[in-house]
Amino acid sequence: MAREEPPLKPWLTLSVPALLALPPEEIAARLAYAQAARHATLELAQRAAWVSTARLLQVALAVPETSGWTVMLEYDLLRLEKRADCVILTDRAVLVLEIKDGATGHCVADRRQAEDYALDLRDFHAGCRGLPVVPIPVATAAPRRPFEPALIWEGVPPPFPTNAVTLGDTIRAVQAAIGTPATPLDHAAWLAAPYRPVPGVLEAATMLFDRHRSAEMVSARADAANLTRTTAAVGRAIEAARANSQHVVVFVTGIPGAGKTLCGLNVVFGSLRADGAAFLTGNTPLVAVLRESLARRGAEGGQGRAAARRDAVTALQNVHRFLQQYVEKPDEVPEARVIVFDEAQRAWDRAQATKPSQRRGASKLTDSEPAHTLEIMSRHANWSVIVALIGNGQEINTGEAGLAEWGRVIEATPGWRAVAAERAIRTPITAQRLANGRRPWLTLDPDLDLTVPMRSVRDPQGAPWVDAVLAGDAAAAAEIARSAGGVPYFVTRDFAALRAALRDLSRGMRRAGLVASSGARRLRAEGLGVQAADMPHWFLDRWPDIRASDALETYATEYDCQGLELDQVGLAWGGDLLRGPGDWVMRALSGKDWQMVRKEEDRSFTLNTYRVLLTRARYETVIWVPPGSPAGDPWYDKTRDADAMDAVAAYLLSCGAHPIEAAPAADPAPALL
Repeated sequence: MAREEPPLKPWLTLSVPALLALPPEEIAARLAYAQAARHATLELAQRAAWVSTARLLQVALAVPETSGWTVMLEYDLLRLEKRADCVILTDRAVLVLEIKDGATGHCVADRRQAEDYALDLRDFHAGCRGLPVVPIPVATAAPRRPFEPALIWEGVPPPFPTNAVTLGDTIRAVQAAIGTPATPLDHAAWLAAPYRPVPGVLEAATMLFDRHRSAEMVSARADAANLTRTTAAVGRAIEAARANSQHVVVFVTGIPGAGKTLCGLNVVFGSLRADGAAFLTGNTPLVAVLRESLARRGAEGGQGRAAARRDAVTALQNVHRFLQQYVEKPDEVPEARVIVFDEAQRAWDRAQATKPSQRRGASKLTDSEPAHTLEIMSRHANWSVIVALIGNGQEINTGEAGLAEWGRVIEATPGWRAVAAERAIRTPITAQRLANGRRPWLTLDPDLDLTVPMRSVRDPQGAPWVDAVLAGDAAAAAEIARSAGGVPYFVTRDFAALRAALRDLSRGMRRAGLVASSGARRLRAEGLGVQAADMPHWFLDRWPDIRASDALETYATEYDCQGLELDQVGLAWGGDLLRGPGDWVMRALSGKDWQMVRKEEDRSFTLNTYRVLLTRARYETVIWVPPGSPAGDPWYDKTRDADAMDAVAAYLLSCGAHPIEAAPAADPAPALL
């Protein structure tokens, strides 16, 4: 049975009467003590700011109706790796205060920060369900501004900026806008409720990479019943291999967005870090983005960018280069006894690994990548483990061996065993079947299958909806959308509306970006023709850096974003996947015309490409289906036929996606952060 995560503890929790009774200096001293307990350095400026905050709150809350309220100072938000200055529980709401002592104005970044904190609590703190969570940025020296809030029901309204003088008035106005609740907020229950953040891949990697925060990451999972269970199953298999001196391949399967990469990162950066575990992937953008993210984290944490980058390079490696290195040095034993092979179904088969184009790169591979991987890890005399992460339904390129090749080489290699969930032998696709039924070398463990989506934070029906859409079953997709009360997918025909919607949806510090199929080569004629060139900048930097994803100027392909994610995604639908009468039509641009894709394997690659793109968002996906070129136009372009694009849009809407109308005005410029 999964253990319950503990509730999150702020540095200092006080009732309002207790807050009013304590000298501000005593409150600051208690916060300083809490900081020292966390081995953090206290700066005099921080202590002075705490004294100022205490005085500010004492003035704002010195009214009778606040006597039953609770004040929490320095509230840790693990996913954001930041702290909210103050969270107040009233009788009807959760107020999130971000206080800038001495600030004379409210910049956009401050408002977004307060809003982001409120959104984080709304999404991940169980006590916030059904409650208003109100962001209040406080610039203490800002000028007074008019304030008349509309009615507030639940969720996160726009931020209500205020200053030191008007904070109390602002809080009372917010209370009035909410109205008297039928049942007052139960503070004890709220304080005991779990905070279960769902970290993104980059957030998880940086937390796990930091030895001081890795324990927090393990205890801060929203999905204890699924991901934690699978991570434990991997741990059991590794310990069994160690105890019994065995060589074992552990297959972790699951639906898209269920947390396979998080599971692998936890293996590498968790308890096995001392054994030199390594995360191997052929996904070059993923390696580049993760390494740069960890290097930046190291620089911020005082480790030094160069040292952090060296550690990241050791832990995160390109699988093709790893194999090449040890094939060229047949007597060398790998440093790591445990390796995580990301997207293992995409490992090269023998034909791909040994083809002439690879030879021109001085490749020494003579067999498939699974075969070489087993041989290399067999060099450990006692035991070794390969954790193979399997992204079902995400094969997007030729030469990918699939699970069948892993099963073949395990059966043919003495001394190797495998552990997997039943999904690995039950899939209807032969190439993705580890074995045809049970085998003597295979042990089944149901805990190795991840079935609960984690990427989609609020809408777990997103993944089955995408499956139904791509299966061509509009009725099933529409029923999923209806029974779920809607799915987080939207359709527009207007590019300006796409960008406006993404900016409207990306509240707080959430990140949006555009994606498109690598085969959607006629999007350039619709005004979107620039592919992102530098993925670390695209994923890690923010507007006004024009290279950043949220500039919404460039797009990532399925190869760029597989294994990574964004909060909001704008998917530009291309002419490579159209909706014909009752079925999908797959095409590839050749010269000046589209050619039909008829080979079943290539057709599945196209569907899987859109599966990857449709499952990149943690929150909403806005699908832009270009208007295309109408047949009566004197400049009619048959490669962008409007009727064909109309059919795609109509199909998506019939599946339950929400329509977005054309933008009423020019595309607004993104706000400066």
